[in-house]
Amino acid sequence: MENHTEKILVVDDEASIRRILETRLSMIGYDVVTAENGEEALMIFRREYPSLVVLDVMMDKLDGYGVCQELRKESDIPIIMLTALGDVSDRITGLELGADDYVVKPFSPKELEARIRSVLRRTDKVSVNPGIPSSGVINIGFLKVDTNKKQVYKNNERVRLTGMEFSLLELLVSKAGEAFSRAAILQQVWGYTPERHVDTRVVDVHISRLRAKLEEDPGNPDLILTARGTGYLFQRIAEITIANAKVKEY
Repeated sequence: MENHTEKILVVDDEASIRRILETRLSMIGYDVVTAENGEEALMIFRREYPSLVVLDVMMDKLDGYGVCQELRKESDIPIIMLTALGDVSDRITGLELGADDYVVKPFSPKELEARIRSVLRRTDKVSVNPGIPSSGVINIGFLKVDTNKKQVYKNNERVRLTGMEFSLLELLVSKAGEAFSRAAILQQVWGYTPERHVDTRVVDVHISRLRAKLEEDPGNPDLILTARGTGYLFQRIAEITIANAKVKEY
């Protein structure tokens, strides 16, 4: 048995899935609580304070999308959604609403366990990136990124990021000016190995969410740029500083 301290909330309207996941996750050391519908999930979340939520999409009373929206109003808790086989819209919608990752039904419990470990590892990770200054604080124009506290400020106001959003930003900022392919981002942030097939739109949606939160004009980004034919990069910090200084001169 692994030594975990994290509590996981499993939300699914199928009793068999709840039972299997509760048994397997408990066996590897997690503290597991379950809910059979969206309304019960929110009640248990507010009572139990779990470390991660495994959330089915299709449920009575309040579906997974509604639960995800409510959770994101009050928490940055990692969310892994369970989506229908082949239903791409389920996956994209869940990611756009703030989910960190997804697993497609029918799924292997081992696959879900791997995703849980990866997401928790990234969201709890202490930064040791050589591209980050020893202070852990990076000032980029109107942004301040504190990698020690995992906090971001835009024009001196705190911006709420999920753990995976912060990990993605930290990766790009640590090597500003260097382009990352979507596959490389999936490997370094989500922990997906190169040989595993996964929809790279996970990256695209998270980039879109970051731009919406951080850019002055998300439709015409100045910070998080698209590297044509490659993936994404963060603008060179020196260039941002120079541009910011020129703006102040006028």
